[in-house]
Amino acid sequence: MGGSHVTVGSGDHHVLALHGWFGSARGWGYLPEYLNTADFTYVFPDLRGYGSRRGEPGAYTMAEAAADAIALADDLGWDRFSLVGHSMSGVAIQHVLLQAPHRIRRLIGVAPVPASGLPLGEHEWALFTGAAASRENREVIVNFATGSRLTPAFVDVIVRHSLDNSDAEAFAGYLPTWARADIIAQVKGAELPVKVITGEYDPTQPAEFMEQTWLQVYPNSELEVLRGTGHYPMFETPVALAVSIEEFLARG
Repeated sequence: MGGSHVTVGSGDHHVLALHGWFGSARGWGYLPEYLNTADFTYVFPDLRGYGSRRGEPGAYTMAEAAADAIALADDLGWDRFSLVGHSMSGVAIQHVLLQAPHRIRRLIGVAPVPASGLPLGEHEWALFTGAAASRENREVIVNFATGSRLTPAFVDVIVRHSLDNSDAEAFAGYLPTWARADIIAQVKGAELPVKVITGEYDPTQPAEFMEQTWLQVYPNSELEVLRGTGHYPMFETPVALAVSIEEFLARG
């Protein structure tokens, strides 16, 4: 796994940040530049089939991504750590919690898919399953998830990163394990502190949906709706995202 992650900071509070479907270890926009490097150590890994791990074989499941994350924490010598998961990896971080419950300090979901997956209709499912082979499908998804309000150039940045930093096989493989996740029964009632951050312009993870899912599953959870952003706050409002993440991490 050498070279498969980016490290920011050298603080005592360790944080593992798992990227979304269109992301990678280097797909966090300007967020890494605005983080507190004295109090925290952030590690941004690539999932199998992404970034520096393109071409790496695997089952391409959220459970496998979680096992890889725990193995990375072991390699880093981290006993306890907090987790950040964007979008798809909202499911991955919950699998980490299932596999290593006593090692997780705090859980932060950024526009995170809940333990119940996404309620995708037939048309949406076709759009998503077709996205591995279709640049146009990816553009439609990114544009929709940011509120259909940003420039074509912005959409292109996200889509190009995705095409350049993921294998189609892995991209397709992960989809059912996050979009059709079904792990509510396993995680429900876990008492660790959980924060859900979603953008006001993100129709895929609106506040009401987060309240009905994440906040019902985790008793010690809270929601923040970030102003001025859709599904990619690490690009759209990176400073506000850093503030939101670190305000919560600093509590414990």
